[in-house]
Amino acid sequence: MNFQTQVLADDYTLRKATDEDGEHIRSIVFSSLEEYGLKVNTCSTDRDLFEINAFYKEGLLGVIEFENEIKGCFGLMPVSDHSVELRKMYFDPSIRGKGLGRKVVHILIDLAKQNGYNKMELETASVLKEAIGLYESIGFKPVSLENATPRCDQYFELELK
Repeated sequence: MNFQTQVLADDYTLRKATDEDGEHIRSIVFSSLEEYGLKVNTCSTDRDLFEINAFYKEGLLGVIEFENEIKGCFGLMPVSDHSVELRKMYFDPSIRGKGLGRKVVHILIDLAKQNGYNKMELETASVLKEAIGLYESIGFKPVSLENATPRCDQYFELELK
């Protein structure tokens, strides 16, 4: 998935992640999971964060930088010819509540559309109330499906128009 570096208001930069970013990304993701009482699983669910270049060859893992420091991450992964998964969206507490999540999701929706996808899916955990509120405000609808990710108990979809 072709993703061009973008600068958002207040000098936040979005760019594609590489293996060299892995340590910083893992720190943000793992500390966010711990903050909400969720378990890190380096053998399956979080294995992608140790093999970014290989795992995201067909998708995208991106980072948010502020003053040359990684402050968050976000991802898209094709799940079929018509559907893409929004995944690994975690922000450092220092950048939460600034509207960046909404901006990132809209950028990813546009990217998914440009790549021919007509549906975006995501799995999340019910303890991530702020994230769920964001997804629902954008138009994601809850769907009753069995989640593939053990720590997730919520599944949402958005029809892309």
